[in-house]
Amino acid sequence: MIARRSQSELEKMRTSGLLVYEILQKLAAMVEVGITTNDLEVAAEKMMADAGAKPAFKGYRPQSAAVAYPFVLCTSVNDEIVHGMPSKARTLKSGDIVSIDTGLSIGGYYGDSAVTVPVGEVNESVKRLLQVTKESLELAIEQMRPGNRLSDVSKAVQSHVEAAGFSIVKEMVGHGIGTKLHEEPQVPNYVDRRHDNPRLKEGMVLAIEPMVNLGKADMKIKSDKWTAVTKDGAPSAHFEHVVAVTANGPWVLTRP
Repeated sequence: MIARRSQSELEKMRTSGLLVYEILQKLAAMVEVGITTNDLEVAAEKMMADAGAKPAFKGYRPQSAAVAYPFVLCTSVNDEIVHGMPSKARTLKSGDIVSIDTGLSIGGYYGDSAVTVPVGEVNESVKRLLQVTKESLELAIEQMRPGNRLSDVSKAVQSHVEAAGFSIVKEMVGHGIGTKLHEEPQVPNYVDRRHDNPRLKEGMVLAIEPMVNLGKADMKIKSDKWTAVTKDGAPSAHFEHVVAVTANGPWVLTRP
């Protein structure tokens, strides 16, 4: 069942979403050559604690996971697609890219967002990967209108990404969000007739998150049981926003 949120519920999600945005902005500004992904984790955990927010990721364990996730951030570097674990040993170098993904709840309502940040100078193909992935998210957001179907959101991502010559990770999808981090429906970044294709209605809230590879779409999970990486070792980009369907069009809850 797909939940539809009232205006008061959306306002609560907006509060969570804006805190996620603020934290991600501060973390992105911290990214520089020589910083570790654990430095980002420590800063994020303190910001959440100071704001009285509950981390959404730390301790999260879906049925498919062998172990609970131990951090408040996912920090996925270069060929890591999503769910990369912060580490004191992972020092960022010039030319790297790092996806910073985090979620939290305030008053029982969740926010979730991700941004991929270049470290120092990255090459032109990687710059283009980041640009196209971000653009595909914006195009998907534009489809979040009453009367459209979920496949319109998926198609917007797929069409833009594949036209640019990049590939879409098909094993990982976006999701509904509200009083739980992951709710119905799943939100694939490509048109898949095997997925349900509900019509979008006012009050629906989706976390849309394109995950796009510079090389081939194939992925695998590392031995930590969480980190997804590209099979060919090529870089991957990831951007995410939480978006509500309203009578006035899309309302992005995770940015001002």
